[in-house]
Amino acid sequence: MICLGRALCCLSSSILLLALPVHAQNKNQHDTKQVWEPDLGNGRYRNPIIHADYSDPDVIRVGKQYYMIASSFNSAPGLPLLQSSDMIHWNLVGHALQNLVPNETFSTPQHGKGVWAPSLRFHDDKFWIFYPDPDFGIYVMTAKNFAGPWTTPHLLVAGKGLIDPTPLWDDDGKAWLLHAWAKSRAGFNNQLTLRAMAADASKLLDDKGTLVVDGNLLPGYKTLEGPKFYKRKGWYYIFAPAGGVEFGWQSVFRSKHILGPYEDKIVLAQGDSKINGPHQGAWVTAEDGRDWFYHFQDKRAYGRIVHLQPMRWENDWPVMGQMNSTTGIGEPVMEWEKPIRNKQFSQLVNPPTSDDFSAQKLGFQWQWNANWKSDWYSLTAHKKHLRLYPQALAESASLIDYPAILLQKLPASEFSASVKLRFNSTNDGERAGLVLYGLHYAWIGIQRHQDHYLLQYVTCSSINLTTRCNEEVVRTTRINHAKVQLKMEMKAGGLAQFYYSEQGKEFIPFGTEFNAVQGRWVGAKIGLFSSASTKADMDKLNTTKQQAKSTTSFADFADFQIKAKTNH
Repeated sequence: MICLGRALCCLSSSILLLALPVHAQNKNQHDTKQVWEPDLGNGRYRNPIIHADYSDPDVIRVGKQYYMIASSFNSAPGLPLLQSSDMIHWNLVGHALQNLVPNETFSTPQHGKGVWAPSLRFHDDKFWIFYPDPDFGIYVMTAKNFAGPWTTPHLLVAGKGLIDPTPLWDDDGKAWLLHAWAKSRAGFNNQLTLRAMAADASKLLDDKGTLVVDGNLLPGYKTLEGPKFYKRKGWYYIFAPAGGVEFGWQSVFRSKHILGPYEDKIVLAQGDSKINGPHQGAWVTAEDGRDWFYHFQDKRAYGRIVHLQPMRWENDWPVMGQMNSTTGIGEPVMEWEKPIRNKQFSQLVNPPTSDDFSAQKLGFQWQWNANWKSDWYSLTAHKKHLRLYPQALAESASLIDYPAILLQKLPASEFSASVKLRFNSTNDGERAGLVLYGLHYAWIGIQRHQDHYLLQYVTCSSINLTTRCNEEVVRTTRINHAKVQLKMEMKAGGLAQFYYSEQGKEFIPFGTEFNAVQGRWVGAKIGLFSSASTKADMDKLNTTKQQAKSTTSFADFADFQIKAKTNH
């Protein structure tokens, strides 16, 4: 049971006051139910419950509230915090990690690095997050209030390749930490190691730990990782995925003794369903005692989207989804009866997307491409506008290495994104626009060229995703005013078309369609940017003309809207 002992599920009212109401929203966030809505309106829900890249979700219940965290890799702020009262509608209430540590390492984009699969627990009257950085070790953070503030990350154990930590505070007062290994750093994987831990998670009590599950000894197993550690009715359970994110499965291991030996069983796989690679998530017991399993599905450009499966117990083994009578293995369901029944909610929300920039802080849906600085932007310089100040590009002159891109997750399989842009620039080469970002990317926007402005559609692609992409100006035209409305429409399958409008009435297609491409371990993202020339070009400009020091360039964005359907 995810509550780490049934006593923790019977909390006092004073502890329940720690929960932030699920209907709390930033004033600058539009209702996004029309973009992706899991509630079918007939007492049932559909999967995915969140059609956005909340990878490696971990979920717990505290009282009548449900809490979720997810991987965030190199994005900042990191470790998204989501809260729900009905298990299918999730409100993004903040981030636990404002900038990644070490700060200097993540001052530039570190694609695929940073925050990997985290674990969320409630113990000793506070929330705990254990998260791994495969290059530095395992960190611990705590908070009395789920929405924060969270403590500064404490490096529990340093080392390369330690990933996917999951703690367990046992009935006898002892504490344990289970984790997996990343072959890219440790030189091996497919193994789960258990280590004794101080009860306050200040340190580990042994250096090497005990190998409790070795996937190399199990027929057909590979890439065993992402464990979650539980105890139920005297059994120790390890829920762990194997087989890889796209085509793998969910296994469960159990033992009467914490150090093993553990017996194994595959409990969830794609089978005859349409849901590939269903695994890595969390077991949650609802208020009424029914059990559920959250997991992700890798949908390539859309990222790792979140599903919810019914779960029950047979012979002290979990049964997930709908049983395949031939294989005896559970398969994901596309829809099911809602978990929370016969209960009225004042407001149910989904993660926000649209933003009118009327608040004093950025909406929680936005994340930077690396650790961010406050002087990159302003929400007060121009009322109800986001002002982005151009930063120097890396020597590659590519957005791949540009930290100051403001990004958010793709919210549905089909949608449109639009924004108003006013560009103020006096330096040649400065540009700003709307970008569909991944290992390949495309953007539409304005670039300063000598004494005038150009509307441009630019793509960056390569032969494959292992080769750095190269920018190409696909289409360009001179415009009279540096003020334009930009739009991107996403079709099912990740095919995007960009548009522009100078009058704000009719949107005109600009450039060819672009196939969205995922990032490193993450889905593609939609975002806004304003960039200068490369640092070398700026230094040369400063030396020869001092122009960059005497002028202020910026891009003002307004009325960013995500919609399910558009007409142009």
